[in-house]
Amino acid sequence: MASLTEDVINYLMAEDACAVGIATTETLAGGPESVDLEYVMPGAKSAVSFAVPMNQNLMMPYLSKKERRPYQHEHLHMHALTAGMALLLARYLDQRGYPSYPLASNNVYRTDASPGGMNDLLPDISLRYLAVATGVAQFGLSGNVLTKEHGAALILGGIVTSAELEPTDPLPDEENYCDGCRLCMAVCSASMMDPEEETTVKLGSKEHVYSKRRTYHRCELVCGGFTGLHPSGKWSTWSPGRFEIPKEDDEFTGALINAAMAYRQRPETEGGFLTHLIDKKLGMTCGCCQVICVADKEERKRRYKALTESGCVVQNLDGSLEALSPEEAAERVAAMDQGTRALYETV
Repeated sequence: MASLTEDVINYLMAEDACAVGIATTETLAGGPESVDLEYVMPGAKSAVSFAVPMNQNLMMPYLSKKERRPYQHEHLHMHALTAGMALLLARYLDQRGYPSYPLASNNVYRTDASPGGMNDLLPDISLRYLAVATGVAQFGLSGNVLTKEHGAALILGGIVTSAELEPTDPLPDEENYCDGCRLCMAVCSASMMDPEEETTVKLGSKEHVYSKRRTYHRCELVCGGFTGLHPSGKWSTWSPGRFEIPKEDDEFTGALINAAMAYRQRPETEGGFLTHLIDKKLGMTCGCCQVICVADKEERKRRYKALTESGCVVQNLDGSLEALSPEEAAERVAAMDQGTRALYETV
C-alpha cells in the first residue's frame, strides 16, 4: 500500500498541510480510549493525521490587545479548512474503495465516555494523540502539540480509514524544542496544567509525556470567555469577565454555571461561533498557552510581556471590547449599576 500512502500524503500537502503522518492500530496500541479508531468506524485499519499552521503575524496584535477579530477569523477559518480537508480526503479514499471517516477539528465530543457526557469534552478520536503518534508534531509541557517551525499555533485534522496504510514514525525527542519554560502555565489564568504532576501516554512502542491537565471546566470557564481576569488582577484575556477563578477542581462546575448565566445576558460582541455548550455565540478570548509557544525563546518572552502588559478588557454597552489599565478597568466596572456589574463580576 506504499503507493496509496504516498498519494494520501501528497494529497494533503497540496492542500496546505505543513505535516502529514499515518498511524495504524498497531502504532496506536496501548493508548487510551480516545485512539480506539473503531469507536468512529468499525473495521478501521489506519488514521491519517495532519496539521495546518496559523498566521504568526496575528499573534502579537492579539496578545497585546490591539486586534482580536483577525486572530479569531484565522482560528475559525483554519478549523473549517482542516475539517474540509478531512472530508475531501475521506471521500477521495471512499471512491478508491476504502471507506473512511473524516474527523472534526473541534467541538465533537463523546456522549458515552463519562458521567458528564459531552460536557466532559472527551473527543471521539484525539487529534493530539494522532499527531504525536505519527510524527506530525510533539507534545509541549502544556499538552498542546508543536513543531519547531510553527510552534503550537497549529490546527489539527485527521481521518480514520479502512485502508491499510504504511505508518510514519514519531519525531525523535531531540527535535522537541520545549524546554519547560512554563510560560504556558504562567499565561493560563485557569491553572489548567498541573505544575507538578505529569501524564504519560503510551502509543505503540513510544511514551509521550506532558503536564497533567486538571478539570476541563477550567478551560471552559476562561477560554469560553465567561471570565478572563488573571488572578493577579494586572491583566486579562479578551474576556471582560472578572469572576473569581476557583482553586479547587470540584468548585468549577458551580462557578461555570454562574458565569455562563451572566454571559448569556451580556451584549453581543462581533464575530464568534456556535457551540452545543451554550445557547449564545462564543468568541475567541484566550488560547494564550497555544499562542505564546514558539521555538524562539526571545519571541516567547516578547509575547509574554505583550500579554501581561496589555491591560484588562471591559465591555461597552454596544458590545465592543476595550483594553484599559488595571486601575481604569476596575473603576469602569465599579461605576456600573448593580445589574450590569453582575454580568461581569460577583456583586
